[in-house]
Amino acid sequence: MSENNAIRIAKVKYTGDYTLRLQWANEKELTVDLREPVFRLKGLRPLRDTAAFALAGAGEGGHSVVWPGAIDMGAARLLEMALEQNGRADAVEFIRWRWKHGLSLTDAAEALGLSRRQVAYYASGEHAVPRTVLLACKGWEVERQAAA
Repeated sequence: MSENNAIRIAKVKYTGDYTLRLQWANEKELTVDLREPVFRLKGLRPLRDTAAFALAGAGEGGHSVVWPGAIDMGAARLLEMALEQNGRADAVEFIRWRWKHGLSLTDAAEALGLSRRQVAYYASGEHAVPRTVLLACKGWEVERQAAA
């Protein structure tokens, strides 16, 4: 799996009520409800029309979902929202830790003493992130701060 495969969107299906079913490059499928950002963000206002919202598709390279009118949402944010909405707070916490520290999958694996493959499973939401790993993330962060 390449560094960004987990956050590439392969297919987008409108399922009604501001909800999309996203299939990722790793073939995992998650549903994401976008009602909140559509009604909160000015740039997404045109998508309040459900006919316009239903025209969602995968952007070039799978890095986003796009709609007519040059409206898009990034794949990374959509994955984060989908995991959170689907009860995967563990994966969201792990992803946010990696992003906060700018860690690639390889860097995160080295920091935690795990295989790159296992870190990729955690980062994609494919495997549950054990509490011990989340605690190791916090410990790594504290160690890094103490060394600075």
